[in-house]
Amino acid sequence: MPPTTRAEATSSTPSNGVSILFVCLGNICRSPMAEAHFRHLTSFSTTFPHPLISKIDSCGTGAYHLSAPPDPRTLSVLAAHNIHSYTHLARKIRVPQDFKEFDYVLAMDEENVADLEAMVERAVKKGGLRREEVEGKVRLYGSFGGKGREEVGDPYYGGGEGFEVAWEQMGRFARGLVWDIEGRGKGERGEEQEGGG
Repeated sequence: MPPTTRAEATSSTPSNGVSILFVCLGNICRSPMAEAHFRHLTSFSTTFPHPLISKIDSCGTGAYHLSAPPDPRTLSVLAAHNIHSYTHLARKIRVPQDFKEFDYVLAMDEENVADLEAMVERAVKKGGLRREEVEGKVRLYGSFGGKGREEVGDPYYGGGEGFEVAWEQMGRFARGLVWDIEGRGKGERGEEQEGGG
């Protein structure tokens, strides 16, 4: 069975592919689900690892749940979709390192986008980051879903149904992201998908 833990996947991925960082608020619900889903998709839909992907990770904009495992409802949804071996400990985004290291910094909602952009601005002002290092990296994950700028709502305070809705969204967004990455690999400029489809 292909590896789905962060340590296993990182040790066996090429160093010249694109890197993807999924970001939500606390890094225990949406972004770890996105990370696990995307690892699963790219390992089972193609030979593992995907030849154009070097690293997949997730983090939060806040430090509310540092070193905590994913929310049990996230793990329950993953297990229901045959993802059983994903392990993860919540972390906060590292500024400026993560903005330099990752090619895609994908936020779950517009508030996450605004928080990330504010972090970029502060890092640029302090001289720890050059604007061109971040150009086009911070994006709304839902922009890859074919329905415009779609947000993944935070299911933390609700019931299990919010986690299932998030899973369905991850499926659409992940396919669009793979399409974008493969377009990059062919030398095409990846663009956010808009409109129906």
